[in-house]
Amino acid sequence: MSPNAKPHYENSQGASKIEIGAKQFICIGAKSPFDHPHIAIDMGTNDEAICPYCSTLYAFNPHLQAVHQ
Repeated sequence: MSPNAKPHYENSQGASKIEIGAKQFICIGAKSPFDHPHIAIDMGTNDEAICPYCSTLYAFNPHLQAVHQ
C-alpha cells in the first residue's frame, strides 16, 4: 500500500460519533450497497470533522492507529 494512502472508515452501525486515529481519511458511509460517494476528509488543526453525506462525527484520538483497508 502506498505510504500516502488514506484510511477508509464506515459507519454501518449508525453510531453518532466514531473515534479514529487519523486526521486525513476517506468516509464511505456504510458498507456496500449502502455506501455513499467516498469522500476525503481532512480535519486540519481540528480534532473533529463531520461527514457531509452521512453526518457521522469523526473524532481524532492520537492513541488509536489509522486502519488502512
